Amino acid sequence: MQKQIYPFTALVGQEEMKKALILNAVNPKLSGVLIRGEKGTAKSTAVRALAELLPEIEVVADCPFSCDPDDVTAMCERCRERLATPEALPRRRRRMRVVDLPVSATEDRVVGTLDIEHAIKKGEKRFEPGVLAEANRGILYVDEVNLLDDHVVDVLLDAAAMGVNTVEREGVSFTHPAQFILVGTMNPEEGELRPQLLDRFGLCVNITGVTDPALRVEIVKRRAAFEEDPAGFAAGWEEEQQRLREKIVAARRTLPQVDISDEMLLLIARTAIEMGVDGHRADLVMLKAAKTNAALGGRTEVTEADIKETADFALLHRMRRKPFQELAIDEERLAAVLGGGGYVHTHPHTHVHTHPHAHTHGSGRR
Repeated sequence: MQKQIYPFTALVGQEEMKKALILNAVNPKLSGVLIRGEKGTAKSTAVRALAELLPEIEVVADCPFSCDPDDVTAMCERCRERLATPEALPRRRRRMRVVDLPVSATEDRVVGTLDIEHAIKKGEKRFEPGVLAEANRGILYVDEVNLLDDHVVDVLLDAAAMGVNTVEREGVSFTHPAQFILVGTMNPEEGELRPQLLDRFGLCVNITGVTDPALRVEIVKRRAAFEEDPAGFAAGWEEEQQRLREKIVAARRTLPQVDISDEMLLLIARTAIEMGVDGHRADLVMLKAAKTNAALGGRTEVTEADIKETADFALLHRMRRKPFQELAIDEERLAAVLGGGGYVHTHPHTHVHTHPHAHTHGSGRR
């Protein structure tokens, strides 16, 4: 009997966390989300609820990597070879998986292992799949990611960015698809991630416990009702779940058509400069997040509102800060940049002026 999962739409509060998870569900190329918060703030409940919410996927029934039978570009080598034979690939539909990565996981457990002896004797590659293989086309959930070995975190983030996992041993290599939604959670009281690793997570959210008494009462009521009758409670939320499910599916279809004007790209660049972030990853993530937000709204053009709604997620963990300084966004400064500070002109022979008291021209297409 399958364990009943708490419905995503029944979660009370934590709107930023829910939004960041939905954005990643629409666009896994956002490179995951890091959720930072104290214990008991529904982090793991939200991740499992997201998997239950998402539509079922079609997989090659006997493939250890759950390849998509309709997408040859993201198939493993064996599935591609089988496509060339007259026999059709066996298919089945199933729910998206949440794969947990334990804090004690070794690199071999994560990436998988190659049987070198078998390769030398028989001239065949024998690969023992790891966590990354299991997580392909699913959600990889790393609780207490800050307590994982740095090298293992590096390997995870590499695979999340590239969408493939390559294992090399003694001159023998094996590559398989590893496209997953990476969700890391951590309690900052237990130590921070190194800035280099923080930067590799696409989005980041800081969450705290709900302090509104009325909302806390609602959380307790809903949780008690769910524990009393899980199936009945879930059935009561199915209509809401289906609505959000359809919205995510529609957004995935819209995403490839979403355009962004030069004005909006300049606004993103200026925001990154004014907020003092290093490198260009923040700009790229802001661009992807704004496009995904527009797709969620059913629009094919990025607006200033899309950038405003998603900038926090991309900037929070990339801000320069002093040692022991809390991870936080200077909201007033961000509002000044996004609220009309800075003059933007897209003529090729003019400069972009970033005076904080100047006026911003238009947000439409050129």
